[in-house]
Parts: sequence; C-alpha cells; structure tokens
Amino acid sequence: MRHGLFCAMISQKITEGKETFYMKYLGIDLGGINVAAAVVDEGGTILSRGRVSTPRTGAEAVADAMAAAARAAVEGAGLAMEEIASVGVGSPGTIDPGAGIVEYWSNLDFHHVPLSGMVEQRLGRPVYLENDANAAALGEYAAGAGRGSESMVAITLGTGVGGGAVLGGKLYTGYNYAGLEVGHFVIEYGGRSCTCGRKGCFEAYASATALIKRTREEMERHPESALWRVAGSLEKVEGRTAFEAAALGDATAKALVEEYQSYLACGIASLINIFQPEVFCVGGGVAGAGETLLGRVREMVDREDYARHNARRTRLVAASLGNDAGIIGAALLPLFR
Repeated sequence: MRHGLFCAMISQKITEGKETFYMKYLGIDLGGINVAAAVVDEGGTILSRGRVSTPRTGAEAVADAMAAAARAAVEGAGLAMEEIASVGVGSPGTIDPGAGIVEYWSNLDFHHVPLSGMVEQRLGRPVYLENDANAAALGEYAAGAGRGSESMVAITLGTGVGGGAVLGGKLYTGYNYAGLEVGHFVIEYGGRSCTCGRKGCFEAYASATALIKRTREEMERHPESALWRVAGSLEKVEGRTAFEAAALGDATAKALVEEYQSYLACGIASLINIFQPEVFCVGGGVAGAGETLLGRVREMVDREDYARHNARRTRLVAASLGNDAGIIGAALLPLFR
C-alpha cells in the first residue's frame, strides 16, 4: 500500500459544522545536550517548536524538561494540550516501545526508566516511545526522501551507523525491538575492532568516526597532503575533510574517499540484497557531501545489487529532513504501528 493512500485511510479528523479540524501530533527528540519538541501535522509539517537543555540530574528532571519543551511547542502553535492527539518520543538507547521503557542509555545512566509513563503523567496525553534512529527513519519515510514509497531502509552516517526501516507501511523493529542495528553486521571478517566488541562491523568502516580516524592516519603518513591544509591539524579533522581535499585534486584524499565509498557501497548493497526496499535513504553528517559521495556509491551498488536485471530497482537517495527527521518521525509514530 502506498504511503499516501495509507495516510488517507488512517488520517484522523474532527468535523464540527462545516469546518474540519485535522489532529495535531507532538514529537519530542531526547538528546544528550538538548530536548527538542515540535507540533507536527499529519503530513509531517512542523508547526511550532520548543527546546530546553537536557538536565544531568536523573530521569525525573529529564521528564520535567521534556514536558517543558512540549508545552512551549504547543503554546507556540496556539493550541491547548488537549488538542494534541498524542505525543511521540525518540530516545537514544535500548528501547522497549511496547512497555514504554528505556531499558538502558549510557549517556544519562538510564536503567529501566518508564519514560512513556513519566511523560504521560506530566502532559496528560498518550505517549509513544521509540529508538531515535527508528524515529528518524520513520520521519524520512513519512515526510522526506521516502515519501510516497511502499518501503524504505535508512542509514545514518554519524558517530556510529544507525538504521531503521519501514516495510509495508509499518515501522520494523524486530522481535525484541533491536532490529536494524545495521552498524553491526560484518563486512570484513576479522577486520577493524568495533565498539560493540565484534570485528569488521559496517560501523567500523562507514561511520563518520571511522572516516575521521582514517583521515588522521593518512595525514600522519602523508605530511605533504592537502588534508593538512583543509583541516589545519589532526584535532580539527571532520567527516568532510577528505572530500574537500579531494576536490582540490589531492591524490591521498582521493584514495581515501574512494576507499570509504567502497566500504559504504559494500554495506548498502548487502542491505539492499536483504530487503530490496523501494527506497534506500542515506543521512547523517557525511551524507552532506551529496552526489560527491553517493554518485560513485550508486555506481558500485548498481553492479552488486542482486536484482540489477529487474525492471523495478531500489532507489538510492540522500536524506532530506536533516535534524528534523527524528522529531517528525516521533510525532507520527501512532500512524505507523
């Protein structure tokens, strides 16, 4: 079922006289530094925002901050909390969406925190909880690069490699809600060590962290490289450093970018061969390089896609919502479960 038809079928509205009032949803993106909230309509358009700093003093204080950001967003939209259909929360860590619990999040030392219930108690609205990577994937599917598609797999190239999937119009999370940990399938057996304890994980080759590490290694090996001119120092290397130096014609940077693209294409092709989604979406800081990154990756994936002779092929695209993907996806959670 196409997303547009799907949304039309489940769209909620209240009719009074001749006027139709479409329901509004509230999304909350819980981060280690800030709590961001937004009122979102059914089409994924953000109507207003609220933001507060994330406290470091325990779960109760965090829930208070989430409620404060939510109230600011609702007030900014000129609404009362009673006019919000539901609240969706995207949180880092290991999540049990069914129970509304953050099982574990190292950043704030959360252990078995019933976050849904805590927020619901403060706001008086139904609360849906989801892993932040899954929420971001849902946001892109509902209102971004995957809009109008039947299925989409998304990855985010950041500190790690996050992932999520919407299949047949439903967010996929796996039997134990830990599905689509795409950063931790192996693309090189016995390869680079990963933070998860395995070796050769996709994340150890395709994350921004991995690219930054390799850039620093090549800078130390090649003091003549333009990588030094672009970055200034090893401490200031970013994910885009290699791409900027390659654009200057630097041979070391070009080789580094091609190496990174090869590993990225390897992982993407494997995921496409497993899921064969209509859309494969790539987001995160490194994806900001756009076609400079994805052009060659697309060529390699086209050669390695098992369905390369099929008339219907997966489209490889860049994410389009940026940092708003997670908050939009969180808000629209009840429409895709």
